[in-house]
Amino acid sequence: MINELVHTSPKSMLNKGTGFLSDYSHSLNPYTGCSFGCSYCYVRRMPVSTFRGKEWGTWVDVKRGAADLLRKELHRAKAKGKVTIFMSSSTDPYQPIEYKEQVTRSLLEVMADNPPDFLLVQTRSPLVRRDIDLLLRLKDKVRVSMTVETDREDIRKRFTPEAPPIAARLKTLQLLAEAGVPTQATIAPVLPSSESFPDRLKPLVDRVCVDDYFMGDGSGGKRTRSLGLRSLYEEIGEERWYDPSAYRIVYERMLNVFPADRVLVSQQGFAP
Repeated sequence: MINELVHTSPKSMLNKGTGFLSDYSHSLNPYTGCSFGCSYCYVRRMPVSTFRGKEWGTWVDVKRGAADLLRKELHRAKAKGKVTIFMSSSTDPYQPIEYKEQVTRSLLEVMADNPPDFLLVQTRSPLVRRDIDLLLRLKDKVRVSMTVETDREDIRKRFTPEAPPIAARLKTLQLLAEAGVPTQATIAPVLPSSESFPDRLKPLVDRVCVDDYFMGDGSGGKRTRSLGLRSLYEEIGEERWYDPSAYRIVYERMLNVFPADRVLVSQQGFAP
């Protein structure tokens, strides 16, 4: 729950793609902070969070004038070469405050008018369906990557109680696919799931990305380990899922249903 909402005036919107996002020229974050406050979020251990001095998930900064700023920066960036954008790297662009503030929609409007070479929209929110009209204008230059870490709602409630229900995310994938928006299901980080998980995804997407804490938190799992997540797994008797090899359980299950070239692992699955 948000206890602190601040409107800020950023000096820039496009950040250089580095590290895990080095396949992208830029990352783009409509907000600072994220009210979903997922227990495993690696951003909890990044400076943007640690310097704040408040619990991750309880505060959000809304970026004023974001669209005007992006319009100028995008024009300059495109003049220099290829522009590929990851939205978002340290917040969910469709967290609940977006219903009111519509910063993300304003950024999409800018990109629909002047498309980058590629845009990946990373979210776990069904709200992305609101912007199908703008996503369709981007045609094959966009992909919506919907986080679905598990098909078990009991696990979702345990690890990400403030995040949207799994069923709502799957329904959104269906609606996006029916509308013709390029999509993928992103099982990141891998959480305990059922053997039937791939069968639930198969009618909805033709592309799956599998990632875990150890490959995907930008520090080889160190940031995640510092969060003490192992105890959550121990409490529910699922310790085997907190292991660098656990992703292979899901990866191999997906290969039973999807073609091998449509099941991508970690950084490869997020690349343009």
